[in-house]
Amino acid sequence: MAGVGLAAVDGGGNAGSRAPRHGPAAVGRLLRHRNFGPYFVGNACSASGAWFQNLASAVLIYRLTHSTVLLGVLQFAQFGPILLLAPWTGAAADRFDRRRLLLTTQAAQTTLTAALSAFAFAGLATEQVVLGFSFVLGILTAFALPAQQALIASLVDRDDLPSAVALNSMTYNVARAIGPSLAAIFIAAFGVAAAFAVNSVSYLVLAAAVLIVRPRPQERAASSRLRESLQLIRREPRLAVYLLIVAVVGFASDPVNALAPAFAHEFGHAPTVGGFLLGVFGAGAVTAAFVVAGRTAGTRPRMVATLGLLSFGMILFSLTPWLPLALVFLFAAGFGYLASNTSATSRLQLEVSETQRGRIMALWGIAFLGVRPLASLVDGAIASAAGVRVAGVVLALPALTVALVIGASALRARASSPSAA
Repeated sequence: MAGVGLAAVDGGGNAGSRAPRHGPAAVGRLLRHRNFGPYFVGNACSASGAWFQNLASAVLIYRLTHSTVLLGVLQFAQFGPILLLAPWTGAAADRFDRRRLLLTTQAAQTTLTAALSAFAFAGLATEQVVLGFSFVLGILTAFALPAQQALIASLVDRDDLPSAVALNSMTYNVARAIGPSLAAIFIAAFGVAAAFAVNSVSYLVLAAAVLIVRPRPQERAASSRLRESLQLIRREPRLAVYLLIVAVVGFASDPVNALAPAFAHEFGHAPTVGGFLLGVFGAGAVTAAFVVAGRTAGTRPRMVATLGLLSFGMILFSLTPWLPLALVFLFAAGFGYLASNTSATSRLQLEVSETQRGRIMALWGIAFLGVRPLASLVDGAIASAAGVRVAGVVLALPALTVALVIGASALRARASSPSAA
C-alpha cells in the first residue's frame, strides 16, 4: 500500500496552457495579485504578531512562577487544540463560508488579546489568566487554520497555487526568523502588556485583508464528517504520504527552533546567538520560496532532493564544530525545509475536491503544528540525555528515511515501466 502512495508523489495535475513564470518574476506577479497580495500582507502581520503573543505569555508566566512546567503547559494550551479539535475544525471549514469563518475568528482573537492586554496593564494577568486566554486563543486558532489554508486555493489560479503556498509558508518562516528578536526588543522596551496589544492589532490587519479579497465561490460539503476524509486517505494513500512529509519536515526542523540557544552555547557563543541561527534557517527558507515559485510541485526526484537537503543539512549542522561552516549547512536545511513542505502542501491542496479541502487541511494542521509539542518533548529529552548535537541528528533521520523510501519507490517504478525493458 505504501508503494502505491509513494508512486503517486509524482502527482501530475493539469499545468494549464499558460506556462507560469518562475522565480522572482512569479513572486512579484503574485504579490501584485488583487486577491493574494492583501492576503499575504495580512497573514505576514498576523504570523509576526503571534510571536509577540507567545513570547510575552512565556515571559510573564516565568516572571510570575519561575516554573518550566507551566511553560510546557503554555505550549500545550497554544497548540494542543489544533490536535484535539481537528474533527470539528476541518468540518467547519467545509460546511461554512471560510471567509466569514476567518472574519469571526479574527474578531474574537482581536477582542481576547485586547482584553488580555488590558488585564496585563492593570496588573491582573496572573498565570491562570494567561493560560486561560492562551487556551481559548488556541481553540480559535484551531478553527481558523484549516479555513485559512483552504482559502488560498480560491484566491489564485490552479497554476499559481504552488507559488502561493510557498509564499504563504515563507511568511511563517520570516516571522520565525525576525519575530522572536523583535518581540524581545519590544518587550524589553515597552513590556508584555504592549506586546499583547501588538498581537491584537495584527489580527485586525488579517481581518482587513480577508475583507478586501474576493475568493471564488465556495462549494460547500453536504456532509462534513472527518471520517469521510480519513476514508479518502485510505483510498488515496499518496495523501497520507504528503501528510507524513509535512510531519517529518516539522520534526527535522524542530531542534533549531526549540534548542537554538543550546546550539549557540555548543558553538561557544552566548545563548542570544540562537536568534541568529533561527535567522539563517529562515533565510534559507525565504530563498527557497523565491526559487520554487512558479514551478510544478511534488515530483518524486524533487521531493527526494529537498528532503535530503533538509535532513543532511540538519545532520551536518549538528555535527560540524566550526560555526561558519555550520551556518552554510543550516541555510541549506532551511531551503530544504520550505521546499519540501511547499511541495507536499501544494499537492494536498491540488488533489482533493473543494468540499474536502477544509478537513484535509485540518489534518495538515495536525502534521504541521499539532506534532510540534511532541517534537519539542522528544528533542528536549534527547538533548538532555545525550546532547543537542545528537538531538539534531536523531530528529533529522525520519525525513532522511522518507526521502530514501520515496527514492527507492521511484527506482522500482522506473524499473517496472515498459520503457525500461
